[in-house]
This record gives sequence, C-alpha cells and structure tokens, in this order.
Amino acid sequence: MLDDFLLRAVLAGVGLAIAAGPLGSFVVWRRMAYFGDATAHAAVLGVALALILSVPVTLGTLVIALTMAGAVSWLSTRGHAMDATLGVLSHAALALGLVAISFVPGVRVDLSAFLFGDILAVTLSDLWVIWGGAGLVAALLAWRWSRLLTATLSRELAAASGIDADREGLVLTLALAVVVAVALKVVGALLIAAMLIIPAAAARGLARSPEAMALGAVAIGAAASLGGLAASWWADTPAGPSIVTAAAAIFVLVALFGKVSRRA
Repeated sequence: MLDDFLLRAVLAGVGLAIAAGPLGSFVVWRRMAYFGDATAHAAVLGVALALILSVPVTLGTLVIALTMAGAVSWLSTRGHAMDATLGVLSHAALALGLVAISFVPGVRVDLSAFLFGDILAVTLSDLWVIWGGAGLVAALLAWRWSRLLTATLSRELAAASGIDADREGLVLTLALAVVVAVALKVVGALLIAAMLIIPAAAARGLARSPEAMALGAVAIGAAASLGGLAASWWADTPAGPSIVTAAAAIFVLVALFGKVSRRA
C-alpha cells in the first residue's frame, strides 16, 4: 500500500500530465517554448504577491501569469521583438519575485520548493486545485480543438474559415496561465516549461495525428511522473527534477527508437 503522501504525489503528477500534454502539443506546434518558460518564471513574482497580500499562492500565480501574457501581447503589437521582450520580462519577473519574497515580513519561505517543486508535500486541497485546473484546461482545449488546430496550421486558412486566430491564441494563453498556476507545487517555476515541452516532443516522434500526439503526451507525462517519483523514492533525489529527468529519458528512448526504425 502506498503512503498517503505518495498517493497524493502520484495523483498530482497524473493531473499535471492531463493538463500539460495537450497544451504542450500546441506549445510545440506554435513554437511557444520560450513564452511558456517566461510565464513560468513570472510565477515566482506571483508567489511574492500572494504572500504580501495574504491570498492563495495559486491565485497570485494565475494573476501574474495572465499579466505576463497580456504584457507580451501588448508589446509585440508595438513593434518590439518577441524574443527580446520575453527575455526581458521573464528574467525581470523572476528576479523581482525573488527579491520581493525576501522582504515579506514574518514569513519564512523555502524558495527551492517554488523553484523546483515539492510534489511530496501536496495536500488534499492542492489536489483539488490541480485536478480542477487540469479538468478546466482539458475541457477548454477539447471545446476549441478544431479551431485551435486550424489557427495553428495557418492564419490565412483560419481567416477563410471565419476563425479569429488572435482569439484562439488568447485561449491558449489563458490555458497556459492555468497550467503554470497549478503546476508550481508539482515541478516548480524553473521546470514547468520542461513538462510542457518534453512529453509533447517525445510524443511527436510516435504519433500519426494531432490527437494521437496530445494523448501520447499525456501518457508520457504520466509515465514520467510515476518514474520520477519512483526514482526519487529509491535514490533519495529531488522529486521535481527527477520527474523532468524521467521525461527526458523517455524522449531519448523515443528518439533512438525512431532512428533504429528508420534504419530498419
């Protein structure tokens, strides 16, 4: 029998995989990896805001993630280069968050838990948040799936089909902010982007359709969570980085399998 904290950790990892798998596929297709990384780094500023205002950390993280997305969109429409804008906002938000946390009076904060996650400390209320967020993201993507695919494939094709590509991009931005907010406790701000990108990138080497890639990313993310937790338990390694390492190992195996299959 699993201890209660291990069972909660397993459920948290699977919940994150359900949300991050399909969304990560769009991140890979749209080449939004740096955008996801910037949003995740800004989550630390959300933590500081939540501590200062005495509100739930998830709420503070969600607000800052949405603000980051809005700021990037606003600056990009005014001629600023996207990569430079993301670089400035990402590192500025991360640094400002770390500095702000140090000034919060009367609060002792374990920064490593926010930077690298603390999945073994997930509580029952955290599980409700994680699975609620995962369900919301999954339902949103399922509802907009065909429109999101069309807008991702071609803005011109989307316009010809009566689809507002900018609105679909906003849907992805909202979903990304929710995933960042619920994933902070699981893998931390520095590793959230990895769980979005690596399972989806691994699934791309096996899938033959967009739907298969999204489902494959969910399966690989769940397998990485279970494998990383098992490695963390037996080798006494940090749980969050162990999960990402397991995902990277699966990616390498898929890449090698694909190379051998092509040669055969």
